[in-house]
Order: sequence, then structure tokens, then C-alpha cells
Amino acid sequence: MFALNFISPHNEKLLIARQKSATIRLGDIQDTYPENSIVWITFGSKYGPKRKLYKAIVDKTMTKRFCDLTTKELVHQNPDITTVDDLIRLFESIYEKQIHIDDTVTVIHFSELIEE
Repeated sequence: MFALNFISPHNEKLLIARQKSATIRLGDIQDTYPENSIVWITFGSKYGPKRKLYKAIVDKTMTKRFCDLTTKELVHQNPDITTVDDLIRLFESIYEKQIHIDDTVTVIHFSELIEE
């Protein structure tokens, strides 16, 4: 089983409130998270301990360029981000490198998996 890990405290709050149902990741990582796979949604620093928040199923993955992202995808990533430029600025701070509008990203849509 794979994990979708989040490092931002803002993302942790969104995930716990179930307000985040997609993540946009830099590069083409579509093969890492195939559709219908089960993943752990986790929170923690890159090389530190992680906390499992819940299990989820990957509903859809797609690779596209930043400039092709839709408003809906941005909102599912983070309700506070409404433009591609805002997302690029955020990614530049996370990845500590310059991001271009034509760079490739992978959009991963997921849903909580409720076990009974």
C-alpha cells in the first residue's frame, strides 16, 4: 500500500475536515498512484514520522501542464488557491526551485475509504 503524504499544517486541517479531495504533485507520477488503488493519507515531514489520517481510494489520476489545470482542480487541491499563478508560487516555496507554467503535474483525486 502506498501513502499520499502531506507536509503543510494547512493541508492537515483540510484533510481532517474532509475538504481536500485532490492533490497536485510536480512531475509525472501517474504510474505511482494508479486509479482504484488504496492509499494511506498521511501527514508528516518528508524524512520524519508520519501520522495516518485515513485510508483512501485513488479515483482518478491525470498528467497535465500547470497552464491546463482547471479552477475545480485547484479548489479540490486547496480552497484558498484560485489561480494557477498562486499554485506556482506555492510550489516554488515547497520545491525551492523555479516552476514554469508549462511544467508537468499529476492531479490525483481521492476519496476516503470507510471500513465497516
